[in-house]
Amino acid sequence: QVQLVESGGGLVQPGGSLRLSCAASGNSFSIYAMGWYRQAPGKQRELVARIRNSDTTYYADSVKGRFTISRDFAKNTVYLQMNSLKPEDTGVYYCSAIVLPTEYWGQGTQVTVSS
Repeated sequence: QVQLVESGGGLVQPGGSLRLSCAASGNSFSIYAMGWYRQAPGKQRELVARIRNSDTTYYADSVKGRFTISRDFAKNTVYLQMNSLKPEDTGVYYCSAIVLPTEYWGQGTQVTVSS
């Protein structure tokens, strides 16, 4: 079992920045990859960014060049730095951790980009 707790969401104006954090506990030493998903109102949850233990990263096309995912192994924490935010980035952001073959989820944190 892995427990995930997200923080850092909020309201920001277009063009602004936010940093999300996700702290893992429990069986965190067995985590293969961590990532961030988001779900906008009326839409399906989509993968935004993922980082593997090898430091290999993946980004959705819509966030490339604006978002950066990073991981602090000592703190069992993954971060999502979000710059140049757009209204279409609005949604609930969920942290995930993969302990093969299971994917665990956090409770989500709201990000709202609006003027």
